[in-house]
Amino acid sequence: MKKIISFFLVIFLTFFTVNPVDADDIRLYAKSAILMEVETEEIMYGKSEKVFMQNASTTKIMTCIYILNHCNINDWAKVSSNAASQPRVRLGVHAGEKYRVKDMLYGMMLESFNDCAVVLAEYAAGSVENFSKKINREATKMGAKSTHFVTPNGLDASNAEGAHGTTAYDLAIIMSKCIKNQSFLNITRKESYSFQDSSGKREFTCVNHNALLRSMDGAISGKTGYTSKAGYCYVGAVEKDGIKMIVVVLGSGWPPHKSYKWSDVKSLINYGTSQYEYRNVKPDISKIRKIPVNHGTKKYVSVRLSEDEVKLFLRKKDKIEIRCKIIPSIDAPIKKGDVIGKIQYNKNKKCVHETMIISRENIAGKDYWWYFGELLKDFMI
Repeated sequence: MKKIISFFLVIFLTFFTVNPVDADDIRLYAKSAILMEVETEEIMYGKSEKVFMQNASTTKIMTCIYILNHCNINDWAKVSSNAASQPRVRLGVHAGEKYRVKDMLYGMMLESFNDCAVVLAEYAAGSVENFSKKINREATKMGAKSTHFVTPNGLDASNAEGAHGTTAYDLAIIMSKCIKNQSFLNITRKESYSFQDSSGKREFTCVNHNALLRSMDGAISGKTGYTSKAGYCYVGAVEKDGIKMIVVVLGSGWPPHKSYKWSDVKSLINYGTSQYEYRNVKPDISKIRKIPVNHGTKKYVSVRLSEDEVKLFLRKKDKIEIRCKIIPSIDAPIKKGDVIGKIQYNKNKKCVHETMIISRENIAGKDYWWYFGELLKDFMI
């Protein structure tokens, strides 16, 4: 843009004061929890959400999305003695058998079978150790930077780098990526699924254990988990009242309190829909429709916004301060589409969105030929 950028005339188009928000008062059983809006990844509610925790079988969402992104799900995977010896809960595969990769995904995600997860890990990377390195790198790329997975099934374990675990925040980030994959949704939303081994001699039927799919309208996907160290855990996605949310609870009770996690999830979802909304905001730019032009063939340049109206995700109590940052005049030449300024939408003194103010037209500068043309006009008159 032109050299005039160093100086801005700040115009307040609309101004609201921001009322202080009191600390949220939600009673949860979970030791760690988060409620996150999917599109903006805004944390609607957090409780120790960035504290490293064991997370049990919620790990399997990472194993599932890695396989879907990097492997051929129609391949056959051979069962090792290591996979066959995994502890309950397990499908009961035998060493030497072969199964379709996609069938192992259903077994892992619907019934949370630990042996299916190891079959997949060894198929994808040759060993559980190699697979853990791959999914940790993948998690980091997704933005889950505090995650350290040692096992593909979430069983408690440690290696030289530390214990198996993650944070509620990281799990929410991973899940937000998972639900954008249609194959992931197809698998995790399936009520039941039947398959055979390669010989056709063994047949299995898996039933989905995600009770939220049946008990809550708008439930999209999810995965439960439990180990003695992690307690009851859950990661899921729900769309309610037009808001798509990721909810994670870790350490949400221990036996016999299996239902605590569902109570926590419902409390968080109800909180989100009661406190947050999408709001359409349309700034008034009537006072800046035309900007003075210096040394141009026109005195003013007409402008428009890159978007006339913006959709913001806000707490219902939030007030938005709208600022227009624009130069008092602009030097020619100007091209149609040149950025002349911007509209800022501020919440709690922090910019949450920007809209560009751009030129509607081309305006040439006054050069020798322009002046020569003007002289000819005078002569003709």
